[in-house]
Amino acid sequence: MADPSTFLASALPDDDARALYLTILREGGRIRAAEVGPSDRETLGRLVELGLVVPQLVDNSYSAVDPRAVAERIGADIRRVGARLLTEADQVPDQLRDLTHAYDTAPRREPGLGRARVITGKAEIRHEVEQLTQEFASETLSAQPGAMRDAGQFAESLVRTRRYLERGGAIRCLFELGARTDPGAVAYAAAATGLGCAIRALDRPFKRFLVFDRTVAVIPAAPDLNSAAVVDDPAMVAFIVEAFEQLWHQSDGVNWAALAEGSTESDAPDQIARLLAQGLTQRSIASRLGLSERTVAGHIARLRELYDAETLFQLGWQMRGERS
Repeated sequence: MADPSTFLASALPDDDARALYLTILREGGRIRAAEVGPSDRETLGRLVELGLVVPQLVDNSYSAVDPRAVAERIGADIRRVGARLLTEADQVPDQLRDLTHAYDTAPRREPGLGRARVITGKAEIRHEVEQLTQEFASETLSAQPGAMRDAGQFAESLVRTRRYLERGGAIRCLFELGARTDPGAVAYAAAATGLGCAIRALDRPFKRFLVFDRTVAVIPAAPDLNSAAVVDDPAMVAFIVEAFEQLWHQSDGVNWAALAEGSTESDAPDQIARLLAQGLTQRSIASRLGLSERTVAGHIARLRELYDAETLFQLGWQMRGERS
């Protein structure tokens, strides 16, 4: 399809052609070929192509032409192109008539009525979740209680998590407190948090659900989890997001890397002290150890009492001096 703006740009002289044309006018409207430098020969050819100068074969020179004649010709060409485009525009509805009919007759979900699309079968649910992960790739909120999965499923989940994070997405996930004693869950959480996923543990029961980009939610549709409802009503999704945020603030960070190495979290104060001595901030320490800022803040408060430090800077300074 011809673009009128592109056509107009190609029909008009560029800056170099304008400059050379003005130079020719200053030379009396005529220039000999021998007077044109190598760098200007291509530009001179452009002026000839546009019709702003014409060659004189008798003495091998070029004469400037009144731009009004060129403007009239360009205007006529544009009007001709415009008339053709208008004709083509009138034909577009007929060319898309079959697609318009298909759109009007296609079944679709009614928006904003609070309805949910129910999917039955765990394989179908996994397929739907994978599709939503591809379509809504900015943020995933995941509440995953219940029995831990086997090592193979954790490996598959880790591959999907890595792909999602590499595309620039963000993941926050809630596990039950019992996940800290499950080797498969600990291994997955240690690897996932190492990639940038945030995973916390909650010491109270909660339901399984997923939220994608705060736009679509997947919630259980049956107690056996063999069917799920896909919800896209804004009010319902906002309610589910708020429920997740409340659970998230009630949960605690876990040092999954330490658990994966066979350590316990009882050495958290020593780890926090070591990182404070290195100059890390409270938020950086929480991120590094996979703990909540609230947990880190509690340990720092006890360290400040121990070192009689009034500020975090003073505490870090004193601890660095002690370690030196």
